[in-house]
Amino acid sequence: MPKPSSAPRAHRFRRPSLLRPTLFVLAAVLAVTAQAAPSGGPYGPIPQRYEVPQEGRVYFVAPDGDPAAEGSSLQRPTTIESAIARVVTGDTIVLRGGTYRTGGLQLNQGITMQPYLDEVPVLKGTRVATQWEALRDNVWRTKWDRLFPARPLAWWRVEREGMRTPLHRFNNDMVFVDGRPLLSQGWPGELGEDGYYIDYDNGYVYVGVDPAEHEIEITAHDIALHRPSREVHGKPSDGKGPTIRGLTFTQYAFRAIDIEDRKPSTGPNDEPTDDPVGISPRSEHGKQVVGTTLEHVTITHTSRVAGYFRGDNLTIRNSLISDTGTEGIYLIGSSGSLLERNIVRRNNVEQLTGYYPAAVKIFNQSYDVVVRDNLIIDHPHSNGVWYDVGNVDGVFVDNYVEGTQIGFFFEISKGVVAAGNVFVDNAQGIRVLNSSNARVYHNTFYNSPVLFDRDGRSATGDLFAWHPATGPDVDEREGHVFERNLLVAGEGVDGPLLEFRQAPALCGRLTRPMATRVDGNVYVRGASDEPLVDWGPVRGGTDCQAGYADLDAFRRATKLEANGVAITSGHGSPFRSIELRRFDLAHVPEGVHPAPVPEEAAQVLGWSGDALPGAYPAAAE
Repeated sequence: MPKPSSAPRAHRFRRPSLLRPTLFVLAAVLAVTAQAAPSGGPYGPIPQRYEVPQEGRVYFVAPDGDPAAEGSSLQRPTTIESAIARVVTGDTIVLRGGTYRTGGLQLNQGITMQPYLDEVPVLKGTRVATQWEALRDNVWRTKWDRLFPARPLAWWRVEREGMRTPLHRFNNDMVFVDGRPLLSQGWPGELGEDGYYIDYDNGYVYVGVDPAEHEIEITAHDIALHRPSREVHGKPSDGKGPTIRGLTFTQYAFRAIDIEDRKPSTGPNDEPTDDPVGISPRSEHGKQVVGTTLEHVTITHTSRVAGYFRGDNLTIRNSLISDTGTEGIYLIGSSGSLLERNIVRRNNVEQLTGYYPAAVKIFNQSYDVVVRDNLIIDHPHSNGVWYDVGNVDGVFVDNYVEGTQIGFFFEISKGVVAAGNVFVDNAQGIRVLNSSNARVYHNTFYNSPVLFDRDGRSATGDLFAWHPATGPDVDEREGHVFERNLLVAGEGVDGPLLEFRQAPALCGRLTRPMATRVDGNVYVRGASDEPLVDWGPVRGGTDCQAGYADLDAFRRATKLEANGVAITSGHGSPFRSIELRRFDLAHVPEGVHPAPVPEEAAQVLGWSGDALPGAYPAAAE
């Protein structure tokens, strides 16, 4: 995570208010372009018909099941709580449709959980509150015995953020009125129709809507499914993660799913990411629970994260993660994992500040994690996908990222290929901080500038102790490549499209550039007083930085961008249709030509032959 002082300099870029299409329209228009990257979907859960498995033991469960029933037939289903306690490796739990108000389920066997045929099971962490006391001024309260008070983690800086984020926002309780989430308030006098207040000392929940006219749900569980790596229900762990298909998890305080590695899962006030602690060989972590798989799963409305996922070979595919707190998907110390064709939207819904939110966070020495062909959208108060703390050889390819603070953030890590992605209206499209060997090819950036930067942060005296030691040392933060990208700024958007920025304190210490190759990129914007490219370190200049108004000046100073093209005529957008989110080129601009695709980019993109700069290999026909 960055130091507070290293926040991105994105204030000169605003995100224009454009047409916000629905997910269905967005997927449809992306699909129009042949050979498009992103693929055009389908994204998120796709309706499926799940046949009952013919191998292994099957347990049928229902919301009104009998806990004493064996669950061996549709006619006599058991409860999900009973089935979870009985299953062993290779078994399947088949869930009938309906709402399961349950939580705290513990499982340590490699089993499958799926719906019955095309039915829709929903696991909910709330209960309906029915006993209300009417007070004055349109306020009602109910006694509640399942509360989840919490506080910020120890590294949160109250002296910086306490005036922006009230402490009660860190509690994990949630209240819903007819399925609509309310926002916590500091006292009963400011509720209105959209707020709730909790008196933790006396155990009361207050709302400002008449319970007689609405269904009011309050969280009663802080987890749906917990996968420990230790003995549970009298059985040792088999080391295999569950396979979960077609289920919905919603309205859970704290998190919906928690998969352990070596350490037991933490409580809400403890650091969840310290597994491992310190520099750890790949062979020493992520091995306790491997192969967890989620397909066509929906997780929404969790007060902190959708899930903590630890363990190698995780797969999350065609799932929807929405309306989460500090993170959507949190992958920790897990290698060889894949996130593919998911929709991840609306993280940090309570707008916590100083908490480093991300829709997807890949953390703590995770190797070879592939994030491919996902929709990361609607995150005005959150970053998009963030590889942070000692990750190695990531792949970020074919994703569509819109409306985030930083679309793709690669920090304190070594080696990533980012290719074929489309970034739209992000305060920053890509940021690479204190990392090495980030190779960025054939991406399209619209109103989404790019920043590579480094500072003197090290493990000595750092707020997060050992975190910087897992990445490249201060003098090793180099080796980046930026080739064949398309960067476009819309009308009224100012500031450099590409920056390489070094902390002034390092001027005399680090003189080698961060990038080894910058070439073949296309820059499109109107007339501006701001530099087109900002570069450092340089000899002289202000704080070892220099801004270049055009590519000719940049070439002369750096000997880079020999094949780059800058278009500053201001003759409108080069894209087929910004409003319909068609970001292939409407025509080939003058001076822009197809060229061979860098070998490692072609490998991850599946392209052959020559291609135009940007995420789309050919212009519209």
